This record gives sequence, structure tokens and C-alpha cells, in this order.
Amino acid sequence: MIKIIVDNREIQVKAGANLLRACLDHEVYIPNLCYMDMLEHPPASCRLCFVEIEGHEQPIPSCQVEAAENMVVKTDTPAVRRLQRTALELLLSVHHVDCGHCPANKKCELQNIARFLKVGLKPKRLEHSLKDQEIIDDHPFLNHHPNRCVLCGKCIQVCRKTHGAPLMDFAGRGFATVISFYGQQRADAVPCGDCLACVEICPVGAITPKGNQDQTIPCYKSAL
Repeated sequence: MIKIIVDNREIQVKAGANLLRACLDHEVYIPNLCYMDMLEHPPASCRLCFVEIEGHEQPIPSCQVEAAENMVVKTDTPAVRRLQRTALELLLSVHHVDCGHCPANKKCELQNIARFLKVGLKPKRLEHSLKDQEIIDDHPFLNHHPNRCVLCGKCIQVCRKTHGAPLMDFAGRGFATVISFYGQQRADAVPCGDCLACVEICPVGAITPKGNQDQTIPCYKSAL
């Protein structure tokens, strides 16, 4: 075990432990959407888990840092909060905020992070822009809601872990990026009928069972 200092508090962690996971395990909350324990190389795509580390000039994503002896970390500085709030506002600017009709309501990580960062769910600083298609329904068992999706990639990763290969992936570029399913033409070509792993792990209710897009879903699994 090694010692690191987080927000002036000494904690003991395993050498080489992921810094984000180490903080979360010691009840130091750092906003995050895309981190999963199962990933050897976290993508840091959500740009939310920034921290300041002594010796580094700029804040860096904590999910991409290994804990080291006597590392000094600050999670609540003006620079960190500015980056986190900007990243969240960008996500919300392309998000359909309709919590009352969303199955993730009150279990949604966007709601949790917005509350933590004291950011309104409908920020006025950025223009709000949504995709034309509210629901992509060409899969025999699942619906994808592009305007809820935060493109965290957790559904893709849990699908790969569950089935040995992902049955979905990102498609398109930039603002047009969505989740695309493989083998959606035939129900007997995909094992999704008995598997809701992607539904359960989605932090924002962007994937729902066919015909039940507004049903209550289990509290999502934050990491695997």
C-alpha cells in the first residue's frame, strides 16, 4: 500500500491503482460518466473527472492516472470545477432534458452530476441543439434514444464483456455520432432478447427495451 494526499486527507491505496477509482473508493466523489473498472485504458471521453496533481501544470483526467507514493491531489479547485462545468454544459446542450418521461429519472448520472456541480439541467450559456431522430428503432429488441445518449461507450464495453464481442458500436462522426447495432435485421441473429446488460449500465436511459422506452429501469451499474 502507498500513501496519497487527496484534498488534504491522507488515504492508503494500492500502488498503481487508478486514481479515480481510488478516490471514489474513499468517498471522494469525482464526476465521471465513461469510466469502467474493466477497461485497461479508460477513454476519458466525458472530460469530467479532472483533478489537479502537484507537479502538473494543468488539471488532468483522474481516470488516466495511476496513484503514486506521496501524490498530492486536489479535486475541488476553481480550475477543476470550471472544466467540469463546461464539459457538463456541453453534454446538456445536446441532451433532450425531459426527465419526467425518462426511465433514468432520479437514477440519472447527468442529474447527479448537475446537482453536485450546481449546474442547471438547461444551461443558457450554450445553444441547445438536438438530433432530428428521437428514437432509432431498427433493432428487434432495443431502442436507442440519440438525444439522451452521452456517448460514454459503456453499452459497447459491457456488450463485449457479456458476449465476447460487441453487438453495437459508434457510428457517424462528430455531432452525428450514434450507437449502431449489428445484426438488427433478424431477431434470431442477436442474443439481446435475454440480455439487458446495455440497458442496465446506461447512465442516462438512452437504450431501452423495445416497446418499453419509458418504463422504469434498474439503477445503472457505474462500473464493471
